[in-house]
Amino acid sequence: MRHAEQNKVRNQRAFAMLFAVLTASVLLSIGLSIFDLTVKELSLTASGRESQFAFYAADTGAECALYWDFKGTDIFATSSDSRSPSPSNPDCVDTQGQALQTINITPSMQTSDSAVTVFSLNIPSVSPQFCAIVTVTKDSSSGITKTTIDSRGHNEPCSDSVDPNLVERALKVTY
Repeated sequence: MRHAEQNKVRNQRAFAMLFAVLTASVLLSIGLSIFDLTVKELSLTASGRESQFAFYAADTGAECALYWDFKGTDIFATSSDSRSPSPSNPDCVDTQGQALQTINITPSMQTSDSAVTVFSLNIPSVSPQFCAIVTVTKDSSSGITKTTIDSRGHNEPCSDSVDPNLVERALKVTY
């Protein structure tokens, strides 16, 4: 009888060990699944943040173009007039009155009915710097000048052209 009792105790210990291993495996699987989900959520959150920075850069570029166009200065070329910027180094200003950056206007491209002016704007912040590349098109093919501002904001400085983490958001304004 003693031998039967020992086998029963061994079987109970073996079952307890098997149950403990199975329980630990299930808990480990659940823990790894939660960890994987957390990593994906953090990646998605970072991507959303970078997208928001790019959108704000695009908005800043569009607002800068609107400011200089509505100010009535000779910044953007028309189909009949190729212009050099006046003032020669325009800039955009933030809410504290600090110049963001002088905008770098490239020579305009003209056709008989339209003119395209492109400028870039680096937007300094605490870290990192953001960029907006703005294209202003003035089209007078219908007899009335139609202005289109295409502002592309990046979450990186304008000098970082081939960054795999570059996020671009665009705004288009037509009037």
